Amino acid sequence: MKKPVLSIAGSDSSGGAGIQADLKALSANGVFGMSVITSITAQNTCGVSSVFHLPSDIIMAQLDAIFSDIPVRTIKTGMLATPEIITTVSRRLAAQNIEHLIVDPVMVAKGGHALLEENAISSLKSELCPLAFLLTPNIYEAEVLSGMTIKTVADARSAAKIIRQSGCRHVLIKGGHLLEQPGTDLLYDGRFFRMYKGEYIQTQNTHGTGCTLASAIAAQLAKGKAIANAIEAAKTYTTEAIRYGFSLGKGNGPTDHFYFLQA
Repeated sequence: MKKPVLSIAGSDSSGGAGIQADLKALSANGVFGMSVITSITAQNTCGVSSVFHLPSDIIMAQLDAIFSDIPVRTIKTGMLATPEIITTVSRRLAAQNIEHLIVDPVMVAKGGHALLEENAISSLKSELCPLAFLLTPNIYEAEVLSGMTIKTVADARSAAKIIRQSGCRHVLIKGGHLLEQPGTDLLYDGRFFRMYKGEYIQTQNTHGTGCTLASAIAAQLAKGKAIANAIEAAKTYTTEAIRYGFSLGKGNGPTDHFYFLQA
């Protein structure tokens, strides 16, 4: 039986990121994806034009509908835009028997639109991060969470140590925008660092890559892989999805979550 994995995130009307990308990546990696929507965005490949945050009682009702019926041990979170949403989700998750919570601290859309309110950062750090098995910030998000500038691998190591103090078990700093070694990700478990060197593919079709990677990791963990191997498999998958990304619209096109189905 396929393992169920829940994504708690915002909806992307263009289908490239958010819940839509999560469900595609989960399916492509062999698990059954479920969703709790926190916000609805009106967006396309050029950017976000409008956002509506769902009321906390609707978010709670979605969570309760899942948890009252389906045993879920692996959960991935994405866009949790406000302190109220973070508190609602964190309190409900804390009451569950969750083995793996993967937190993708979504802060800004590809087009530059803020997806996390500034006053929600402290809530993210104090309420959600302590529940996380794995936190997956990109360079910008890691800079916000650590309060330092990251340009080198040494900077990323220092930032990972600071971020882990929030209480999460593992930190994976994604290096797609790392100036020193683009495409190199860094995992820290509180004792050791592990580098994941990767191919940097020059393309503008990268909409939703963060969502895709975090969801692929969640899927691999749900299937029983140890974290180091889960990240390696997910990174390989995401790299190929980027390689086969395609132009759609006038801006940043999506990755191809099902590249392996091409004839």
